[in-house]
Amino acid sequence: MRIESQRLDLHNKFIMDYQKEVKDLLAHFEYNPYDENVFKERKKDLKEQQFQRNALADVLYSINRRWSATEATFENIERLRDENSVVVIGGQQAGMLTGPLYTINKIVSIIALAKQQEEILGVPVLPVFWIAGEDHDFAEVNHIFLPEETELRKYPIEDHHKERTSVSKRTLNKELTYRWLKTTFRSLKETAYTKELFQTLYDKLMKANTFVDFFASFIHEIFADTGLILVDSGDNEVRQLESAYFYEMIEKQPEISRNVYRSLQSIRTKGYHVSVDANEQDGHLFVEQEGERILLQKDGQNWIGKNNECQYSNQELLEIAKETPERLSNNVVTRPLMQEKLFPTLAFFAGPSEAAYWSLLKDAFHSISLKMPPVLPRVSLTLVDEKLLKVLSKYNIDPSSAIDNGVQTQKINWLSAQANSPVEEMTIQLKEAIKLGHQPLKEVTNDLTADVTQYADKNLQLLLQQVDKLSMRIHKEFSKKYQRQLTEFDYIQVHLKPDNGLQERVWNITYFLNLYGFEWFKQINNYSFDWKKQHYIVYL
Repeated sequence: MRIESQRLDLHNKFIMDYQKEVKDLLAHFEYNPYDENVFKERKKDLKEQQFQRNALADVLYSINRRWSATEATFENIERLRDENSVVVIGGQQAGMLTGPLYTINKIVSIIALAKQQEEILGVPVLPVFWIAGEDHDFAEVNHIFLPEETELRKYPIEDHHKERTSVSKRTLNKELTYRWLKTTFRSLKETAYTKELFQTLYDKLMKANTFVDFFASFIHEIFADTGLILVDSGDNEVRQLESAYFYEMIEKQPEISRNVYRSLQSIRTKGYHVSVDANEQDGHLFVEQEGERILLQKDGQNWIGKNNECQYSNQELLEIAKETPERLSNNVVTRPLMQEKLFPTLAFFAGPSEAAYWSLLKDAFHSISLKMPPVLPRVSLTLVDEKLLKVLSKYNIDPSSAIDNGVQTQKINWLSAQANSPVEEMTIQLKEAIKLGHQPLKEVTNDLTADVTQYADKNLQLLLQQVDKLSMRIHKEFSKKYQRQLTEFDYIQVHLKPDNGLQERVWNITYFLNLYGFEWFKQINNYSFDWKKQHYIVYL
């Protein structure tokens, strides 16, 4: 295996300016993550905050045991009881078979920084991954994409729960999921690892009760012995720990909502796009009613469902926080606040969109007497297998260029170069010659009626169109002749620039585990990735 860092040609103004340390943007954050002493400063600031370390460790032990974590995870959970310990954290939804590769990349980022900072700071630095199990948008997590020749095919799984049921509460239909698993594996190439991988997933499926259980146990298999700690935001045991924090957020809602709204206006006036909408009436909390999550808004002293599904007085909602906190859950604004109440966070790893909406939260953190942790853009990895590398080498295509721009231009140029005569140039020359030869006839019509002049113009256009048709027919025949080679360009495109985006946005780790097993990933887990270098190419 070979791993190389690579700078991406970013088109995201927010991330570009964040990395450039633009002051106007960094003013929306508590810390400059690129400052040399940022983690020492953050460690010192955390001393001012109290945490339910023992109670949290007990809950983490219980849920990670359910997900078959290794001993290294339980050792780290015990270390969380140490008053000096801190965590590096990030989160994502519970996708099928771990979801898109960016979930894997985020965990890789967390583990690498935790190892590095433990050596530097001399205190326990624990890797934690926050599973957004409370989320109910099942359509975002109910599928994976796998390659089918030069395209990616979507494999969705059915589910019969109510639309707004959180993923943590969605029990698995094991027979249905087993059939889905068999269908997806039929699309994979049979390798020396296929049967073992399928059996591993089957065993985990049989032990899982929910989609989150299935996700978490597979994550623990991939990251075995790294000490990774998983937490499910939708777990009932976790909810009990959050009771007082929900109470505080309900009481401080006017201030939280006002600060988020003002920050949103400020960041937009500076020219940055944030994919979050907010106003001062937003409650930024959900309540569960009849098995579904209802987004709440504030109306005077009352909390009402966004679509008038329910209504609670402020006191009634406070009682729910106190007596049945498992009925409450967070949205994108309050989830970070809850995370910081629970964990002593040294650093938070974010994807590009996450980093943007965290820019709204600095004053919201202050509303509940917290400082926002350093926000770090996660590492991005692109995986290149042996077959892909051979095709890239065959056409002398730089992988970095293909990742940045795709290979459609090279594909067209290569095809044009196969012609004995320059078809494009000949087409242009012929059209110019037709225009020149047609001009005397057009000039004759100037002394005739307008309709004859128009007819002459139309006649010229028809002649030029016929030339274009001939040129297109020649290209079509060339495409047929060189179909195999053109397919190889498409193969590169779908691996390195699928849907004109990064591989990590669409591809799933299962494809690569099927080709190479689990051993290669241990090298990934042991590699010292530097989050400041942004992107790495991993040659398998």
